[in-house]
Amino acid sequence: MRCDLTFFLCCCKSFLGSKNGGEEDFYELLGLEHDASPEEIKRAYKRQSLQMHPDKLAQRGKQVTEADQARFTRMKEAYEVLSDPHKRRTYDAVGERGMKWIEEPFSLDPQELAHNFATSSALDRSKIFLIFVVIAVIIFLLPVLVCLMVDGHLGPSAEWTTVLTPLWIWDLVILFYHFRVIMMGPFKKPDHIPQEEWVDPLPMPKRIFSLFRFCLLVIFEILVALRLDDAFQWKWYFIFIPLYIWECTMVYKKVPLAKMRIVTVEDLENALGKPFAEFTQAEKDLISKKYTVVPSTSSPQFEAAYKVKTRARQDVVKLIFRVVFIIFLVFQLDTEMDMNWWVVFVPLWLMSFCICFANCQNFAEVQAMAMEKDPELFGKKKNNDNEESASSYGAMGSEKKKRPLTNEEKEELKAQVMHSGYRMISSCCSQSFILLIACLFVGKIQGAGFSALWIISPLLMVAGIILCCLGCTIFCVTEVSDEVEFDTGDSTGNQPAPAPAPAGADYEPPKMPSENKSRETPLEPENDPDVPTSTWDPERGQVWIEPETKPLPYNRAFQATSSLTAAAESAVLAVASIAKSISKDHGQPSTDRVEPLERCSTIEELD
Repeated sequence: MRCDLTFFLCCCKSFLGSKNGGEEDFYELLGLEHDASPEEIKRAYKRQSLQMHPDKLAQRGKQVTEADQARFTRMKEAYEVLSDPHKRRTYDAVGERGMKWIEEPFSLDPQELAHNFATSSALDRSKIFLIFVVIAVIIFLLPVLVCLMVDGHLGPSAEWTTVLTPLWIWDLVILFYHFRVIMMGPFKKPDHIPQEEWVDPLPMPKRIFSLFRFCLLVIFEILVALRLDDAFQWKWYFIFIPLYIWECTMVYKKVPLAKMRIVTVEDLENALGKPFAEFTQAEKDLISKKYTVVPSTSSPQFEAAYKVKTRARQDVVKLIFRVVFIIFLVFQLDTEMDMNWWVVFVPLWLMSFCICFANCQNFAEVQAMAMEKDPELFGKKKNNDNEESASSYGAMGSEKKKRPLTNEEKEELKAQVMHSGYRMISSCCSQSFILLIACLFVGKIQGAGFSALWIISPLLMVAGIILCCLGCTIFCVTEVSDEVEFDTGDSTGNQPAPAPAPAGADYEPPKMPSENKSRETPLEPENDPDVPTSTWDPERGQVWIEPETKPLPYNRAFQATSSLTAAAESAVLAVASIAKSISKDHGQPSTDRVEPLERCSTIEELD
């Protein structure tokens, strides 16, 4: 059996279920044994064709049904698979379902895969968990060996090229994967996707470009290992040449996306003075080279293009910080100037700070946008009708009254705020984790006396927690029987209504106000604190008192975050311009992100 099929079986057998999904085996369909020769397969195909062909069935007076045609089609498919030696080996190893997954990875239903995994055996799940354990050992074996080498525990005769053996093995595996992906050719179109909508997720130029970028990293690793072993005395700026080229490929990849110009169909029609349907194919091709055309600013295509552009701008800013850091590092290594290592890593400190600051500012912008659309979400009540009428008196018709938000829009707005908050928290936590490891690393370089293993101790702790969670997830997932019923309430997520109580049960008559109660006593609501209260004044009449607005529980966290953001803005004036370039495009897409177009007569005049 081929090695790739063996690994595939080890990894994915629990997701495949039965080999053929309950359908008839190809060998049984042709009436063959599993060790049949190619000649026997051909004879069996001819024999079965005479018996199952729809024309032969019609000649014998049998009415041909769709089941007969489907069985004959499946028999032809069985012959095509068994007559091909490569497909036959694949079929014998992983069955029809596994072969279909290998040839068309996007053809299987995710729900079916989850069902197969939930019903798989403990042995198949153990193989998956063992793979994760082996991957964790391979990943952390290299940093552990490097730390032991730095601490001198491997002896004076140890060489870096030998210590980095796990890295070379890992590089060979990744190179094999890249070559394997290139040799696969274009992905086949799944049956449920129309031809005009199918796009190859990994086109061949993209695969070759990824292989080239990875080869640059491998060359850089080899040069660094040989330089540390004093195999040659080249300058470090020469050693870093592959890394320079790798960063240039990143510029080539990200800068065009960061400069992408997004226009709508309506803007193009207004600029050229004719409907988009009348554009010629040459005009559309020329427009596609300059712009990214979307139906409207509220379409999913606009949101997807805007996210790609925003992410590319962030990557460009990070690239600038990395390039500055590489320059500082090479200058420190190649010159005799003994610069403090904390100063060398200043670009990394600034980059982490800008990332956190950008996410905080993004959260503040999303919060302000949500508060403007729905103040009640943050515990603020809208103005009463009298204030609204007074403020709008004399300006009637100058501005349309805002349409109240529906429940779906409110839920979506709340989800946007929560998602932005989660992203801010996760970004700040991850950057804090990275800064912790970087500080330990710089402290060790500066001459600290602790062991180098302390540098990777946070990573080892996180890896252990992840493995424990994976083990619980893999071994504890079970299939829920269809007979089990869950009391989930109604479709809106509310609790189910209780059964009606007997007539007269727990009934309390409404309390009538006392006749001798003073009219100046405020009218007190019984249960609702948000209902306005009123008093009677002899001169002004009935006076309404607005209740004190109580913020929602999570409003305190929003207010605290806003305060922290304001304090951070005043403390980082030196890097505010860089942070703004990262964060100015983080918010929700808006119409002002579309490139303005001036009226012109030809496509060539568009700029």
